[in-house]
Amino acid sequence: MRTCLLSLLVLVNALAWPAYAEVRLGNEVLAASGFKALRGKRVGLITNPSGVNRNLESTIDVLHSAPGVQLVALFGPEHGIYGDVPAGDKIQSRTDERTGLPVHSLYGATRKPSPEMLKGLDALLYDLQDTGCRSYTYISTMGLAMEACGEAGVEFIVLDRPNPLGGLRVEGPLLEEAFRSFVSQWEVPYVYGMTCGEVARMINGEGWIKKPCRLTVVPMKGWKRRMVWSDTGLPWVPASPHVPHGESPLFQVASGMLGEIGGISTGIGYTLPFQCIAGPGIRPQDLAAALNAHNLPGIRFKPITYKPYYGAFKDEVIGGVQIFFTDPARAPLTAVNFYALETLKKTAGLDLFDQAIKAKKSFAMFDKVNGTDATRKALQAGTSATEIVAGWAPGEQAFRKQRQKYLIY
Repeated sequence: MRTCLLSLLVLVNALAWPAYAEVRLGNEVLAASGFKALRGKRVGLITNPSGVNRNLESTIDVLHSAPGVQLVALFGPEHGIYGDVPAGDKIQSRTDERTGLPVHSLYGATRKPSPEMLKGLDALLYDLQDTGCRSYTYISTMGLAMEACGEAGVEFIVLDRPNPLGGLRVEGPLLEEAFRSFVSQWEVPYVYGMTCGEVARMINGEGWIKKPCRLTVVPMKGWKRRMVWSDTGLPWVPASPHVPHGESPLFQVASGMLGEIGGISTGIGYTLPFQCIAGPGIRPQDLAAALNAHNLPGIRFKPITYKPYYGAFKDEVIGGVQIFFTDPARAPLTAVNFYALETLKKTAGLDLFDQAIKAKKSFAMFDKVNGTDATRKALQAGTSATEIVAGWAPGEQAFRKQRQKYLIY
């Protein structure tokens, strides 16, 4: 009887707790090998607070203290190596007080490592957690660093990490050459469904940089393409100030484009960054009902009222909706931006484009993030969100085929 009870308890516990796969990050695979790929090399490291292992040990600290590893320089992307710089703010190169190593800024005077920065290096490592969204600047930093390494004859090593949106989701408009920028650097859809190591292989293989580099990808173990971040069992360290949780990349994709137009709050300046669509004069119940009527799979909108503590609506009570993902794997993330634009106009009489024109705001960043101005022009002409989203399908399908040979998992 006792044995049966114990067996029942074990079964209940197994059902009650999620069975996470053992995902080993590229930095953990590197450490388990005794840092074999770094032996005899003087190395630099591109990283920030998200560059940690499952024990929350910084890759900076691990490499700095590892026997036989010569870590001689650090490189900081947008937000800096300690994530303490606001979005868009320029960063100066300096000396790191903790390690005494030089810190070269890749978000200041240059966004591509200079020959002087790479002088004396045999290899440059990359360990950054991105969000799986083209406009998030870390893969732009990665590719430009690859180009610099190719020109300087320096090996580029990617310590691979999960795509928090999974490896199956491909969404959104492709990049048009006229709109190439640091927030749309590579010819991938807005959501590309690849790990940073796979993107690096594609950048190198497709000739997207002037000179291919000598590329090494240290792959993960145990990661599957169907996994979103919550399936990995790994801790999430904020990749940047407004991406604080493992599910934050979902929201960033769903409302990030809206934030580039202005005129509404996406929860930045409140406690729910990217999780809201709200503004003055909006009736929360009406907007929630109208958005839910679209029946977008895996998404629900709940009425909300709040008072931002900074930003355009500081100390103003505003209303709108909070976004909830009931089934993240099925939710069409990028589409939310455009259904919201359409619904705000119809339900709340709020035309964000018209409002921006009257305020003499530029649409340059919105177009750059989209990688095209076709989306904006279609919306302004009254094209429905359903038509716009359907129009991405041929490009998405072509990209799936194009990326196939670069996939690792």
